[in-house]
Amino acid sequence: MTAPLEAFSAIPAPLAGSGAAGRRIAVALSGGVDSAATAALLVSQGWEVIGLTMQLWDPGGAMPAAVGGRTCCAPEDRHDARRVAQKLGIPFYVLNLEAQFQRAVVDDFITAYASGHTPNPCIRCNQVLKFRLLLDKAMELGAEFLATGHYARIESVEGVPRLLRGRDPDKDQSYFLFATRLEDLSRIRFPLGGLTKSQTRGLAESFGLHLARKRESQDLCFIPDGDHAAFFARHGSAATFTPGPIVDEGGKVLGRHQGLGRYTIGQRHGLGVAASSPLYVLAIHPGENRLVVGPAAALMRESLEVAPLHWLDPQPLTAPVSILAQIRHASPPRPARLIPLEGQCARVEFVSPQRATAPGQACVFYVEDRVMGGGWIR
Repeated sequence: MTAPLEAFSAIPAPLAGSGAAGRRIAVALSGGVDSAATAALLVSQGWEVIGLTMQLWDPGGAMPAAVGGRTCCAPEDRHDARRVAQKLGIPFYVLNLEAQFQRAVVDDFITAYASGHTPNPCIRCNQVLKFRLLLDKAMELGAEFLATGHYARIESVEGVPRLLRGRDPDKDQSYFLFATRLEDLSRIRFPLGGLTKSQTRGLAESFGLHLARKRESQDLCFIPDGDHAAFFARHGSAATFTPGPIVDEGGKVLGRHQGLGRYTIGQRHGLGVAASSPLYVLAIHPGENRLVVGPAAALMRESLEVAPLHWLDPQPLTAPVSILAQIRHASPPRPARLIPLEGQCARVEFVSPQRATAPGQACVFYVEDRVMGGGWIR
């Protein structure tokens, strides 16, 4: 049974301030339930809402039925976003950012894999496309803020914005937002940051939105079928999927890999090497097209370095500080010491060793629920 709108009267309206009437806010409409609920909630609060959708990647035709609805930014998602705007009676704009997305996200993804790194394109998309280009476009259209459906929070302390985890630990997306510029946080709003996913779906149903039960996106929008080899064959370097030797830590050849692009640090399955004990990917060396494997114990690291460092506090990082470090979105944060280095770099020293710190991934720093910053593992 759909919950009545009154059931959400206790939901905080973080943007209300002295009154929303006549004030303009842009909403990034992705075609999913989160952004749709965000727009509907803001309309109900009296904001003058405009919907913005980014056209980022269209390989030339609709997605196959087997993968349709599982990625973000697909053509059908733009259609869903338009339907939401029509339902809410708000202006709707589609911004073609394909060229910028290619340069900032796809090319970066290809380059990272070619260098043996494991990239996170969603962070890059948020950093460059959504909270830079799209934010600038929202300001050009006269909006005071850009709102999105992210499960994160922003609070202001003495006029300084702070980025916080979402209230729902199962949906928190703050890890993907660490690279947002401090000066932009005051122009960004996350109305769903205090909600759970089930509350959001109920909110969408209460507004009569057609996609209240739409499945969440799961795969990369530019690799909707998950076939990395085929993607690199079309868009990247064939060398990324050229077979080569698998060696142990001493350099002994144990077998052949099927292309370095198929492997990540810490991977166990799919190595095709027989051994008396489990083997894991320890290192990727693209220069020699060589994959190094070894026991699980060899994956443990007491420290790592990040560069460049993105710091989200007005006070610069000039001395070591205690933090919680999160090295993957799906991994819990761990106690660590953050030590500044020269050249926008920092070292993270863990209280206890951590497993499989993969170059190219993000390490995000927290103090309680607050995002202090982060950087790319090198």
